[in-house]
Amino acid sequence: MTTRNRLVLTVYAPPLASDDNRTLAAVHGLERALPGLRLEWRVTEKRRLAVLPQRDAWLTEATTRGEFPLVCNGDERYPVMLSGHHESAYVSPGGRPQLQVQAKLPLDAAVIAAAAEMLEGVAEGARAFWGHLTPDAAALDIAYQIAPTLEGPPSPRRGLPGLKLFEHIRSPEIPYYLGWLNFWSPAAAEAIGFPDPARDAELLSRARRTATGGWVVRLTDTPLDLDNPAHLDALKRAYERFPEIGGRSTP
Repeated sequence: MTTRNRLVLTVYAPPLASDDNRTLAAVHGLERALPGLRLEWRVTEKRRLAVLPQRDAWLTEATTRGEFPLVCNGDERYPVMLSGHHESAYVSPGGRPQLQVQAKLPLDAAVIAAAAEMLEGVAEGARAFWGHLTPDAAALDIAYQIAPTLEGPPSPRRGLPGLKLFEHIRSPEIPYYLGWLNFWSPAAAEAIGFPDPARDAELLSRARRTATGGWVVRLTDTPLDLDNPAHLDALKRAYERFPEIGGRSTP
C-alpha cells in the first residue's frame, strides 16, 4: 500500500498518566467504528508481527510507563495501525506537553464509510483537544503550510495560508491545521468560534455532535483531494472562516 492511498488519523490530547485508561479507550473506539477490526498484534524489535493474547493487559501495563505502543491488525495486505507518542513542552503549544495519537488506515470504501465514527472514537477515547482524518496525499501540502523556508516564513502551495509552528501557537485547544474530517472538542470549538449558525450553515450540514459535546466536521463529501478545485476552494473557505487555526490571529 502506498502513502497516496492511505488515510491518516491524528489527535492531540493531554499527556498520559500512570493510571490512565485512555490508551484502551482509543483502541476500543477505533475497533468499534470499523466492523471486524481487532488490533491484537504488535511489531517486534526484529520488525516481525507477534500476536497479543492479552492485548488489553499489555496496553495497560505500557500505560503505567507513559507509553502508547503500536498495535495493528496483523494483516500486511490491509494494514491498520494505531500508536501514540508524547511531544515535549518545547515543541507544543502553550509550552504544555501533549500526547499525539495516530492511526494509519486503508483508503477504501469501508474506511471512508466509517471515517467519522473512527475519528470520534479515537478522539473521545483519548480525550483529545482536536484532531483530523485526512488522505496522506495531502500531507505534503500541509507540510508546506508550516515548514519555514531558508528565507524565514513558510511558502505554502496552492494558495493555502501559512501556519505557525506548533510551539508558537498559544494554546493546545487551537487546532494547528485543517483536514478532511476535523474533530474539535468543546474547548477547541469555543477557541475558534464554531458554530455560528449564520456563518456555518454549509459546515453544519456535514457536521455531527459527539458524545461529549464536541464536533466532527467534514469539509467535503468525499476524501479531500487538493487536485480537485472544488475541494481546494472548500479548504480555503474554511481557513478564511477560522483565522485562529494555525495561530494566524492574535487575541
